[in-house]
Amino acid sequence: MTVPATLPRSRQRLILAVLLLSSLLIWLDNTILATALETLADPVRGLGANPAQLQWASGSYTLVFAALMFTAGALGDRYGHRTVLVTGLIVFAAASVWAAYAGDPAGLIAARAVMGVGSALIMPATMATVTWTFTGPARASAIGLFSTSAGVGLAAGPLLAGVLLDHFWWGSVFLVNVPVVAVALIGIAVLVPNFRSPTPRPLDLGGLALSVSGLAALAYGLIRAGQVAAWTPVQVWAPIAAGLALLAAFVIVELRSGQPSFDPRLLAQRVFGGGNAALGLLFLAMTAAGFYGAFYLQGARGFSPLAAGLINSPAAVGVIIGGPLGVRLVRRFSLRAVTATALTVGALCMGSAVFFGLHTPIIWNVTLAAAQGFSIGMVIGSVTSALMSTLPLDRAGAGSAVTNTVRQTGSVLGIALGGTIMAITYRTGIQAALTGLPDVAREPAQVSAEQARHVAAAINRPDLSHAADDAFIHAMHVGGVWTMIFALAGAVVLAFTLRPRPTPATPEPEPSLAAAGQN
Repeated sequence: MTVPATLPRSRQRLILAVLLLSSLLIWLDNTILATALETLADPVRGLGANPAQLQWASGSYTLVFAALMFTAGALGDRYGHRTVLVTGLIVFAAASVWAAYAGDPAGLIAARAVMGVGSALIMPATMATVTWTFTGPARASAIGLFSTSAGVGLAAGPLLAGVLLDHFWWGSVFLVNVPVVAVALIGIAVLVPNFRSPTPRPLDLGGLALSVSGLAALAYGLIRAGQVAAWTPVQVWAPIAAGLALLAAFVIVELRSGQPSFDPRLLAQRVFGGGNAALGLLFLAMTAAGFYGAFYLQGARGFSPLAAGLINSPAAVGVIIGGPLGVRLVRRFSLRAVTATALTVGALCMGSAVFFGLHTPIIWNVTLAAAQGFSIGMVIGSVTSALMSTLPLDRAGAGSAVTNTVRQTGSVLGIALGGTIMAITYRTGIQAALTGLPDVAREPAQVSAEQARHVAAAINRPDLSHAADDAFIHAMHVGGVWTMIFALAGAVVLAFTLRPRPTPATPEPEPSLAAAGQN
């Protein structure tokens, strides 16, 4: 099917439900893993993974997800978005089983990378199918509902992970993906047409190689900085420089291509480029904040995985409410006013981590989590709707790939930077407490607070455990400031790029969902 047929409204709604379930799978998995990080770091209950290995367990997934996104969009335009979606779901389920039974951190990292392949096939196909299925304001509303799907995943993931981790081994958090995939596959087979572009783009294997190698080198350098607790060693700055050079070469290659799979020219459009830059910064900040959030509640505060999930659940409820509300508010006011304000509020909520300590009343966590989720939901839903509505149908796959690639690139950088900032700050803060310890105890204790607590218990040094908690809290405070800065930068980008630019002859109205949906 190369042109969108007029589908009955009832079938459109069922198609949307199936696509939301497929999207839910990705959000569910991300939040489940975040809840399981503390367990995976435990030498007894988990794999004894160090911070760098945990960064790669998250980062390998998002790195592959980001790098393959534009290729997946081209595959959907060529072979049909339903075909690509089904393939992605099958790959995701198979890799989930592999991850569940991984015997060491290296196996888990590899399995997570393959899961990233599945997600890279799933996400562009779902967004492109929505773009083909709906038109006008209905399309904006449908895309806005993906924020609701994200909220459901954010809410269900930590709670489900908490129940599973309290009753089963850590691998069960990955097996839960399999039944979700089975239900989604049945719905796709029955309901979803195989939309495809009438002018498919060629596969860009050269661009794929440059993007994968560039992101991998950049992430390696950033994560390596956390391992050596410094930015100046050659094994840190050389991979970072090489990664940036490879990514620059990737952009040049795509600009010179007649039919690029990842089209940087789309980012030159004021609304599309500015919105994507803001979303990238938001996802960077969100991922960095989420990385230390799980260690705060479960490690420093001692809450169980289920209790930590319940504490964070108001954030997911906020996303569920904020997504659709943001779309409605933009129709009444403007995209710029609503989203720039909401992202500013979300940034301040992230920065509030500087006020959290070992004895902060938990009601403050709950309240600020709800406010942050509400704000983020308004931004993601409204901005994504506006971006996709500015694209013609034949660029739906390419545009979706660009948007999701930018998001996941922000997530990769958030994991690398957030984890590295936390590791360097923690290692600096714990050094005084390690004086006099033998190497066999000092080495693991300076790696992470989780390792330090186990060392303290083994050698009967409760003071070392207290010092590890204090060093972690300080690291979290520093990380909170940086996440706030990144998110505030996104708000500035929205305020600047979405401003009205009238001309004497034909004034240009400020972009809004109502206007964007008409394109």
